[in-house]
Amino acid sequence: MHDTVTASPGSPATVVPVARGTTPLPGDPTTRFGDMYVVDDPLTEGPGVASPAVGRAQGFYLFAAQHELAVMHCLTMVFTAGGHNGSYIVVQARDAVLDKVRELPLPVVGGAGRFRSATGYGLLRTHSFNPSNKNAVLRIDMYLSV
Repeated sequence: MHDTVTASPGSPATVVPVARGTTPLPGDPTTRFGDMYVVDDPLTEGPGVASPAVGRAQGFYLFAAQHELAVMHCLTMVFTAGGHNGSYIVVQARDAVLDKVRELPLPVVGGAGRFRSATGYGLLRTHSFNPSNKNAVLRIDMYLSV
């Protein structure tokens, strides 16, 4: 998942801030409790920018903890290629962004196509993060029962 907060030539922003919180969070005075972002991030097979696209992560995340860098994700992972083309799953989870590996539970909040009635979880890891522009590449490994 390529989370592009700051655009660069050939790489448009895929994250848009829509609300600004009031209280700076510890360890990052530019991030505030209540900050909210809408996303339409590319999902690719691997972490490289040239890696084949498999879909989009669309939804929002917000900084929902007052005393740590933790976000609440509400994302629909829409698959646009391969055997899952046209299917999607919905992930709603807390993400303590500084943890090396984060587990994202998949409550039964949605899914369609090949993922209808899916349950399971995902493991989220930060592959790369640029603190100056806040762009990140996240690795998401999904474990589903359909």
